[in-house]
Amino acid sequence: MIVVIDYNVGNVKSVCNAFHHIGCEAELSCDPETVKQASGIVLPGVAAFGYAVSALGSLAEVIEQQALNGKPLLGICVGYQMLFKTSCEYGQHTGLGLIAGNVVPIPKGRVIPHMGWNLVQFPDGMDLFAGLGQQKHFYFAHSFHAEPSDNQVKIAYTDYDYDLVAAVQKDNIYGTQFHPEKSGQAGLTVLKNFYNICKRVSS
Repeated sequence: MIVVIDYNVGNVKSVCNAFHHIGCEAELSCDPETVKQASGIVLPGVAAFGYAVSALGSLAEVIEQQALNGKPLLGICVGYQMLFKTSCEYGQHTGLGLIAGNVVPIPKGRVIPHMGWNLVQFPDGMDLFAGLGQQKHFYFAHSFHAEPSDNQVKIAYTDYDYDLVAAVQKDNIYGTQFHPEKSGQAGLTVLKNFYNICKRVSS
């Protein structure tokens, strides 16, 4: 069973519904014991970084510890940004710190927010993109982006007049700036791949 963290930040129900649509067991929950018993954790989010961290509250420590113990964790959009150390969105805020790096504004000169479909290029060895070939379009909606500084992280990029980080993987920790639940069949494949990763780890 995958747990989608239920903390009142936008897209949590749609992410859970997407897992159900593809036949995957997923449960919305903010109960620490349920999170600890899950085979994997999904942290979605559509909100400002600071608000999302505040809404997560003490559950952040539970998620962090479970991830450090090897449980697969997938962050989506703001949930992905919270995997990093800090964000400067409406002030300085501290994230989970599971991946070294910071969340900063999209550089000036681009349309902000970055909203719509962009082509993501996949490097070799990123488990979330298994079976998808070398590139696919995904749906984005954000004004800030992450700048990883962790040399252990695998990165998939999209071109937004610069190399915008679209997805990351560090061991059992995964993140997508784009919304897989809004990205058609390719996005559903990403969610299915994460579900299969969780099954392998827990078996």
